[in-house]
Amino acid sequence: MSTPVLEVRGLAKSFGHTRALAGVDLAVEAGEIAVVLGPTGAGKTTLLRTLAGLEVGDAGTIRLHGRDVTSAPPRERDVALVFQNFSLYPGWSVRRNLAFPLRAPGRNLSEDEIERRVRWAAEKLSIAPLLERDSRRLSGGEMQRVAIGRAIVRQPRLFLMDEPLSNLDAKLRETLRVELVALVRELGVPMVYVTHDQAEALSMADRVSVLGEGRVLQSGSPRDVYLQPVSPAVARALGSPPVNELPAVRRDGHWIARTGGAVLCRASGAGPEQVILGVRAEHVEPEGGTEAAVVEVVENTGPHQVLVARFAGTHIHILASRTFVARPGQTIHPRIDPERVIPWAE
Repeated sequence: MSTPVLEVRGLAKSFGHTRALAGVDLAVEAGEIAVVLGPTGAGKTTLLRTLAGLEVGDAGTIRLHGRDVTSAPPRERDVALVFQNFSLYPGWSVRRNLAFPLRAPGRNLSEDEIERRVRWAAEKLSIAPLLERDSRRLSGGEMQRVAIGRAIVRQPRLFLMDEPLSNLDAKLRETLRVELVALVRELGVPMVYVTHDQAEALSMADRVSVLGEGRVLQSGSPRDVYLQPVSPAVARALGSPPVNELPAVRRDGHWIARTGGAVLCRASGAGPEQVILGVRAEHVEPEGGTEAAVVEVVENTGPHQVLVARFAGTHIHILASRTFVARPGQTIHPRIDPERVIPWAE
């Protein structure tokens, strides 16, 4: 088995009494896009800064390409970090901004090589016509392309991306997300991309790691983490509408709601007797069950509609087709797919 490009074990970092990282384990394989997903305050930026060498961890190890770089300075790590803000030099042309990292002490590149790399990066990112433009006269999308260009001109062995698209509008975010994935695939350079946006995580990642309170709560393929989250915290991080959480007990081969005693669905196999039952909205049919629910909200989302209904002593989200006729106050009989429920022991 090959050695991961990046291997992090037990990484911890505190700032005074605030613990930012509490023992992070992470591995990134060659050519892989690894997305770290978590809310504000989860430790995402601290993780990237520590990987880049801008912060020094209090404990744990970081290995890059098999070499221990835990205490190595940034210049010895051969990584490129793209920040959330564009961080361009105002008053400099696009060309000068792109060339800047190539003129760092110790690089000793010829002017011809610098020009070749700048032109190459500009063409990859469709900003070649902007090379002489002042960075202050760029749009948000153009500025972020230049920021990404400054990373790729260095031809690093690992990309680190700190929510680089979050300051852009939704349509431009989607466009650049697709382009960035295609570019990273073409270059064959692995990337660690941190975000709070679940759409980015699900659409970009080969591997997604859910970060919470400074720890990786679960890591795996987007499909596995989405369908088999190990805890309610992981399930809440992925999925829109949000996962349904139903307190239940096992009785006579069925899951029974702890409030009201409604029969939720069949309970297969052995396991804990008292659980929180996780159910994705798309795994609930609006009709076909035996227990009644009352629709309170109908949200039209284009190809589907989301029903919010009062059911089994709580609210439940149901992803229904556009052809299903629903209105507030309507009584329905939801059917939960027993093969898709996730029982979390309490």
